[in-house]
Amino acid sequence: MKSTLPARRYGRLVALVTAVTLLAAPLAVVPAALSAPSASAATATSVTIKKIGTKTAPYAKKATVKPIVVAQGKVSVKSKTLTVKKSGKTIAKNKKSVRLKAGTYKVTTRVTYRTYRLTSAHTKVWSATKAKTRTQTLVVKQGKKPSQTSPVSKYDCPSWAPIKGNQSGIYHVPGGRYYKQTTPEKCFTTESAARKAGYRASKNG
Repeated sequence: MKSTLPARRYGRLVALVTAVTLLAAPLAVVPAALSAPSASAATATSVTIKKIGTKTAPYAKKATVKPIVVAQGKVSVKSKTLTVKKSGKTIAKNKKSVRLKAGTYKVTTRVTYRTYRLTSAHTKVWSATKAKTRTQTLVVKQGKKPSQTSPVSKYDCPSWAPIKGNQSGIYHVPGGRYYKQTTPEKCFTTESAARKAGYRASKNG
């Protein structure tokens, strides 16, 4: 018994060490796998100029158009501008935004930007300024003609909505006795539109 007991204890010790080693081995691999993200997981640095979709301008007015630029990663956008041509003639150049009436245009979006890299001390090292452009055809549609609108000045309504509705709830038609001196708060395309809005015809013209 004295000679076999140490051997049994030794065997148990070897089995215990083996089991612990097998359990610890997978755990030792995990930190290595998680120590740094894969290259595919890192955010790529890019600057993309998106196509500007079809616009609709309010009736007899203009639509506002702005560049659409998406930047991601280690980049800083310096400028985004538009150059617009219609029938070969430049009507806007290097503008941050433009206002366009209904029609078809050639629009060039230009973006300037700089990229950077990080040093071991986490300091940004910037590149020279870079530029990208994209030229597209842009269609601006005419909005539906409304039945009423706002005055264009203190005494005037637009030509397509000439009937004046004043603050007293009375409307005046062109050629009426008090038409020119009436200060409109609303302008209407027809007398019917004025009546539907709650105005009544002037008794004195």
